[in-house]
Amino acid sequence: MGLLKGLDPLLTADLLHVLRSMGHGDRLCVCDCNFPASQVATETVSRKHIILTVTLKDALNAICSVMPLDFFHSNQAIYMAPQEGVEMPPAGKEVIDEASSTIRRLCGDVEIEPVDRFSFYEQAKGCYAVIQTMERKPYGNIILYKGCVGPDGKDLKP
Repeated sequence: MGLLKGLDPLLTADLLHVLRSMGHGDRLCVCDCNFPASQVATETVSRKHIILTVTLKDALNAICSVMPLDFFHSNQAIYMAPQEGVEMPPAGKEVIDEASSTIRRLCGDVEIEPVDRFSFYEQAKGCYAVIQTMERKPYGNIILYKGCVGPDGKDLKP
């Protein structure tokens, strides 16, 4: 596989094809190694399950370097949170903080909302594709909302 200048090497041909095929409003699930990615992917729009052998933070760094987020939506991303009555473990808080920081560094002032675990599974089935990482910290699961690239080459904002 040949590399391209200016693109993160994690952006494989398959991943770039998924990102380019997605339209405004489509969603992308980027999940950890314990997420039922293969099963969930069978119910997504593209039925694609792509595995990246990196952390969630590294995967989001690559994806958010090229994918615009939807600033016309009330939030640009959601993350998996524990169901009611269950507390987020420290490692889960850490992975979500790392992911949120990475997304905001690349995309600006982004709203990232929690969604309980079982609702997240259902929402993931409506995504365009599932990108599975080797993230081992619990709750390392994010859904990104794809936006538009504006005339200036940046994320289009209202």
